[in-house]
Amino acid sequence: MRGVKREPAETGGLYSRSMSVVLGPFSLDRMEQAVEKVRDRLLRACGALEAAGVAYAVAGGNAVALWVSRVDEAAVRNTRDVDIVLRRSDLPAATVALEAAGFLYRHVKGLDVFLDGPEAKVRDAVRVLFAGERVHIGDAEPIPDVSESEAGEGFRVLSLEALVRNKLTAFRRKDQTHLDDMIELGLIDEATASKMPAPLGERLRGLLADPGG
Repeated sequence: MRGVKREPAETGGLYSRSMSVVLGPFSLDRMEQAVEKVRDRLLRACGALEAAGVAYAVAGGNAVALWVSRVDEAAVRNTRDVDIVLRRSDLPAATVALEAAGFLYRHVKGLDVFLDGPEAKVRDAVRVLFAGERVHIGDAEPIPDVSESEAGEGFRVLSLEALVRNKLTAFRRKDQTHLDDMIELGLIDEATASKMPAPLGERLRGLLADPGG
Protein backbone atom coordinates (compact mmCIF):
# COMPACT_ATOMS: atom_id res chain seq x y z
CA MET A 1 0.00 0.00 0.00
CA ARG A 2 1.28 3.42 -0.98
CA GLY A 3 2.32 5.53 2.00
CA VAL A 4 1.80 2.73 4.50
CA LYS A 5 4.54 0.69 6.09
CA ARG A 6 4.16 -2.42 8.15
CA GLU A 7 5.30 -2.22 11.74
CA PRO A 8 7.27 -5.08 13.30
CA ALA A 9 5.21 -8.23 13.69
CA GLU A 10 4.77 -7.81 17.44
CA THR A 11 2.72 -4.61 17.01
CA GLY A 12 0.08 -6.44 15.03
CA GLY A 13 -0.88 -3.34 13.08
CA LEU A 14 -0.18 -0.92 10.28
CA TYR A 15 1.14 2.60 10.55
CA SER A 16 -0.05 5.24 8.10
CA ARG A 17 2.37 8.12 7.69
CA SER A 18 -0.30 10.22 6.03
CA MET A 19 -2.85 9.68 8.83
CA SER A 20 -0.43 9.25 11.76
CA VAL A 21 -2.51 6.47 13.30
CA VAL A 22 -1.71 2.90 14.25
CA LEU A 23 -4.18 0.42 12.80
CA GLY A 24 -4.89 -2.62 14.91
CA PRO A 25 -5.90 -5.98 13.45
CA PHE A 26 -9.38 -6.58 12.05
CA SER A 27 -11.52 -7.93 14.86
CA LEU A 28 -15.20 -8.80 15.10
CA ASP A 29 -14.75 -8.97 18.86
CA ARG A 30 -13.61 -5.33 18.95
CA MET A 31 -16.65 -4.36 16.90
CA GLU A 32 -18.96 -6.17 19.30
CA GLN A 33 -17.23 -4.68 22.35
CA ALA A 34 -17.60 -1.17 20.97
CA VAL A 35 -21.35 -1.63 20.57
CA GLU A 36 -21.67 -3.23 24.01
CA LYS A 37 -19.79 -0.35 25.67
CA VAL A 38 -22.24 2.17 24.27
CA ARG A 39 -25.23 0.02 25.27
CA ASP A 40 -23.82 -0.42 28.78
CA ARG A 41 -23.16 3.32 29.11
CA LEU A 42 -26.70 4.13 28.03
CA LEU A 43 -28.34 1.62 30.36
CA ARG A 44 -26.20 2.59 33.38
CA ALA A 45 -26.98 6.26 32.86
CA CYS A 46 -30.70 5.64 32.42
CA GLY A 47 -30.79 3.28 35.40
CA ALA A 48 -29.08 5.82 37.65
CA LEU A 49 -31.47 8.60 36.62
CA GLU A 50 -34.50 6.31 36.98
CA ALA A 51 -33.43 5.27 40.47
CA ALA A 52 -32.92 8.91 41.48
CA GLY A 53 -36.25 10.00 40.07
CA VAL A 54 -34.64 12.47 37.65
CA ALA A 55 -36.73 13.13 34.53
CA TYR A 56 -34.81 12.52 31.29
CA ALA A 57 -35.17 11.17 27.76
CA VAL A 58 -32.78 9.38 25.42
CA ALA A 59 -32.07 11.45 22.30
CA GLY A 60 -29.68 11.36 19.33
CA GLY A 61 -28.61 8.30 17.40
CA ASN A 62 -29.67 5.87 20.12
CA ALA A 63 -33.19 7.29 20.09
CA VAL A 64 -33.28 6.83 16.31
CA ALA A 65 -31.99 3.26 16.67
CA LEU A 66 -34.66 2.47 19.26
CA TRP A 67 -37.43 3.70 16.97
CA VAL A 68 -35.96 2.03 13.87
CA SER A 69 -35.63 -1.29 15.70
CA ARG A 70 -39.40 -1.31 16.26
CA VAL A 71 -39.81 -1.70 12.50
CA ASP A 72 -36.69 -3.51 11.29
CA GLU A 73 -33.74 -4.38 13.50
CA ALA A 74 -31.60 -4.97 10.42
CA ALA A 75 -31.88 -1.25 9.61
CA VAL A 76 -30.41 -0.11 12.93
CA ARG A 77 -27.22 1.98 12.73
CA ASN A 78 -24.71 1.74 15.55
CA THR A 79 -23.64 4.98 17.22
CA ARG A 80 -20.97 5.87 19.76
CA ASP A 81 -22.97 8.87 21.03
CA VAL A 82 -25.09 8.68 24.18
CA ASP A 83 -27.28 11.78 24.31
CA ILE A 84 -29.84 12.46 27.02
CA VAL A 85 -32.23 15.35 27.53
CA LEU A 86 -32.40 16.88 31.00
CA ARG A 87 -34.03 19.96 32.45
CA ARG A 88 -31.28 22.33 33.54
CA SER A 89 -32.83 22.59 37.00
CA ASP A 90 -32.29 18.82 37.38
CA LEU A 91 -28.57 18.92 36.55
CA PRO A 92 -27.41 18.91 40.22
CA ALA A 93 -29.55 15.85 41.03
CA ALA A 94 -28.49 14.16 37.80
CA THR A 95 -24.83 14.81 38.65
CA VAL A 96 -25.18 13.12 42.04
CA ALA A 97 -26.95 10.13 40.49
CA LEU A 98 -24.57 9.69 37.57
CA GLU A 99 -21.38 10.20 39.57
CA ALA A 100 -22.60 7.50 41.98
CA ALA A 101 -22.80 5.24 38.90
CA GLY A 102 -19.17 5.95 37.97
CA PHE A 103 -19.55 8.94 35.64
CA LEU A 104 -17.70 12.25 36.06
CA TYR A 105 -19.33 15.58 35.21
CA ARG A 106 -17.34 17.97 33.03
CA HIS A 107 -18.09 21.13 31.06
CA VAL A 108 -15.92 20.81 27.95
CA LYS A 109 -15.89 23.24 25.01
CA GLY A 110 -19.39 24.41 25.74
CA LEU A 111 -20.72 20.89 26.27
CA ASP A 112 -22.05 19.36 29.48
CA VAL A 113 -20.92 15.74 29.57
CA PHE A 114 -20.52 12.86 31.97
CA LEU A 115 -17.31 11.00 31.23
CA ASP A 116 -17.45 7.25 31.68
CA GLY A 117 -14.67 7.13 34.28
CA PRO A 118 -11.54 9.18 35.08
CA GLU A 119 -9.58 7.94 32.04
CA ALA A 120 -12.41 8.34 29.55
CA LYS A 121 -12.34 10.60 26.51
CA VAL A 122 -15.18 12.95 25.61
CA ARG A 123 -16.35 10.45 23.00
CA ASP A 124 -16.76 7.96 25.88
CA ALA A 125 -19.33 10.12 27.61
CA VAL A 126 -22.99 10.86 28.13
CA ARG A 127 -23.77 14.19 26.50
CA VAL A 128 -26.46 16.38 28.05
CA LEU A 129 -28.98 18.36 25.98
CA PHE A 130 -31.01 20.83 27.99
CA ALA A 131 -34.76 20.77 27.47
CA GLY A 132 -36.25 24.02 26.22
CA GLU A 133 -32.87 25.45 25.19
CA ARG A 134 -31.35 25.94 21.75
CA VAL A 135 -28.01 24.26 21.10
CA HIS A 136 -27.11 27.09 18.69
CA ILE A 137 -28.50 30.61 18.71
CA GLY A 138 -29.96 30.31 15.23
CA ASP A 139 -31.73 26.98 15.77
CA ALA A 140 -35.35 27.00 14.63
CA GLU A 141 -36.57 25.01 17.64
CA PRO A 142 -35.28 24.29 21.16
CA ILE A 143 -34.52 20.84 22.51
CA PRO A 144 -37.82 19.04 23.30
CA ASP A 145 -38.92 18.70 26.90
CA VAL A 146 -38.45 15.40 28.71
CA SER A 147 -42.23 15.13 28.95
CA GLU A 148 -42.25 14.43 25.19
CA SER A 149 -41.02 10.89 25.74
CA GLU A 150 -42.15 7.29 25.88
CA ALA A 151 -41.18 4.48 28.22
CA GLY A 152 -39.03 1.60 27.03
CA GLU A 153 -37.50 -1.34 28.88
CA GLY A 154 -35.37 0.42 31.50
CA PHE A 155 -35.25 3.79 29.76
CA ARG A 156 -37.30 6.68 28.41
CA VAL A 157 -36.85 7.82 24.80
CA LEU A 158 -38.01 10.94 22.96
CA SER A 159 -41.34 10.54 21.22
CA LEU A 160 -41.10 10.10 17.47
CA GLU A 161 -42.46 13.57 16.73
CA ALA A 162 -40.08 15.23 19.22
CA LEU A 163 -37.12 13.25 17.85
CA VAL A 164 -37.91 14.20 14.26
CA ARG A 165 -38.28 17.84 15.26
CA ASN A 166 -34.89 17.71 16.97
CA LYS A 167 -33.21 16.02 13.99
CA LEU A 168 -34.71 18.53 11.55
CA THR A 169 -33.46 21.37 13.74
CA ALA A 170 -29.87 20.09 13.87
CA PHE A 171 -29.99 18.91 10.23
CA ARG A 172 -26.36 17.85 10.00
CA ARG A 173 -25.39 15.15 7.52
CA LYS A 174 -25.89 12.40 10.10
CA ASP A 175 -29.25 13.86 11.10
CA GLN A 176 -30.37 13.76 7.48
CA THR A 177 -29.18 10.14 7.25
CA HIS A 178 -31.20 9.25 10.35
CA LEU A 179 -34.25 10.96 8.88
CA ASP A 180 -33.78 9.11 5.57
CA ASP A 181 -33.70 5.82 7.49
CA MET A 182 -36.99 6.64 9.20
CA ILE A 183 -38.54 7.75 5.91
CA GLU A 184 -37.48 4.48 4.23
CA LEU A 185 -39.13 2.45 6.98
CA GLY A 186 -42.34 4.46 6.88
CA LEU A 187 -41.92 5.91 10.35
CA ILE A 188 -42.26 9.45 9.03
CA ASP A 189 -44.11 10.82 6.00
CA GLU A 190 -46.06 13.83 4.73
CA ALA A 191 -48.39 13.60 7.73
CA THR A 192 -45.34 14.05 9.96
CA ALA A 193 -44.21 17.06 7.93
CA SER A 194 -47.60 18.69 8.40
CA LYS A 195 -47.09 18.59 12.17
CA MET A 196 -43.70 20.30 12.02
CA PRO A 197 -43.28 24.06 12.47
CA ALA A 198 -41.82 26.02 9.57
CA PRO A 199 -39.14 25.74 8.28
CA LEU A 200 -38.81 22.20 9.64
CA GLY A 201 -41.78 20.97 7.65
CA GLU A 202 -40.15 22.20 4.45
CA ARG A 203 -36.88 20.51 5.35
CA LEU A 204 -38.70 17.22 5.82
CA ARG A 205 -40.63 17.62 2.59
CA GLY A 206 -37.33 18.13 0.80
CA LEU A 207 -36.09 14.81 2.16
CA LEU A 208 -39.37 13.09 1.33
CA ALA A 209 -39.13 14.34 -2.27
CA ASP A 210 -35.57 13.06 -2.65
CA PRO A 211 -34.93 10.33 -0.06
CA GLY A 212 -31.27 9.45 0.24
CA GLY A 213 -30.35 12.27 -2.11
